[in-house]
Amino acid sequence: MKSQVHRKLKIALFGTAVAAMSIMPMQQADAQEKIRWKVQSTFNTGWPGLGDAIADLAKMLDDATDGRIKLKVYEPGKIVPPLEITPSISRGDLPAAYNYLAYDQGRIPSAVLFSAVPFGMEPQEYAAWWYEGEGSKLATEIYNQRNIQPLLCSTIGPETAGWYRKPIEKLDDLKGLKIRFSGLGGMVLNKIGASATLMAGGEIFAALEKGTLDATEYSMPAIDEILGFYKIAKYNLFPGWHQVSTSTHLLVNLDLWKGLSSSDKALFEMGCTAATMRAMARGEALQGAQIMSFKDKNVNAMKLPDDVLNELKRVTDIVLKEESAKDADFKKVLDSQQAFHAQYQVWKEMGYLPRDFK
Repeated sequence: MKSQVHRKLKIALFGTAVAAMSIMPMQQADAQEKIRWKVQSTFNTGWPGLGDAIADLAKMLDDATDGRIKLKVYEPGKIVPPLEITPSISRGDLPAAYNYLAYDQGRIPSAVLFSAVPFGMEPQEYAAWWYEGEGSKLATEIYNQRNIQPLLCSTIGPETAGWYRKPIEKLDDLKGLKIRFSGLGGMVLNKIGASATLMAGGEIFAALEKGTLDATEYSMPAIDEILGFYKIAKYNLFPGWHQVSTSTHLLVNLDLWKGLSSSDKALFEMGCTAATMRAMARGEALQGAQIMSFKDKNVNAMKLPDDVLNELKRVTDIVLKEESAKDADFKKVLDSQQAFHAQYQVWKEMGYLPRDFK
């Protein structure tokens, strides 16, 4: 009798232990903290490659965690204007943002190098420098000082060299133009005699229409189509010398980032890496068809003459040298990019087809 009772007791205890063990993962999952962050986007989330990467990230994190991580993404300016994003995250007023770091150029001179550099790295090259070179390390060092953790979340191909009312056939054609141009490219144009100004994407069309601007650049052809520049400026110039690639980053308040579990940090890093790949692919997929549609809109796609590009490159080198002399971090980041570019060019020139054979 005692042996039967003892055996039943052992079975009951075993069953209880098994049940407890099966419940533990569920309890651990339930115990994981829910993340509910407001995320300010610099770009419209409907813009392919440039803006929709943050929407992709939000969906991926929501799906991968069964709703435990939810990012509420706000369109440009809904919480804070672009130039106030970084200070807001640094203070902790805003948990995170999808930001174009060139907008920090006034307070962090080196930031522009993580966004776009004239005659700089192509998108796959920038991604290689970020992940396998010193890119992520340098950006982390610079932004951690501002209480921010940066993650690459999109990189796309070159912008056009701009939309003009008349063709650009020589360098003098750029002199005196009132043109919307951002970052280092704008500094180059100013040095050759143009009048470059920074303007938000949503303001450009009206400025062109009113004649406040003679010309503008903004992004890749598929995004420029959405903004309607072709209705006013009928000459779209290539290649995008000033912005060979465009990179956008997720910025997270560093205190919040440090408070995340290692698994949640990994989810954000994997999500941003996937969003970067999808942005690059989407951007490359759309532009050819867009350019082919120009004829129906009476738009002329033209390439800048080699002598104009050569002179723009010469002035770019002057601007980069001047900026390097002003800021140690700028010089450090630029030196890293140029060293990586020199090695990458050996591979690119030897390994890839030239595409100009018959």
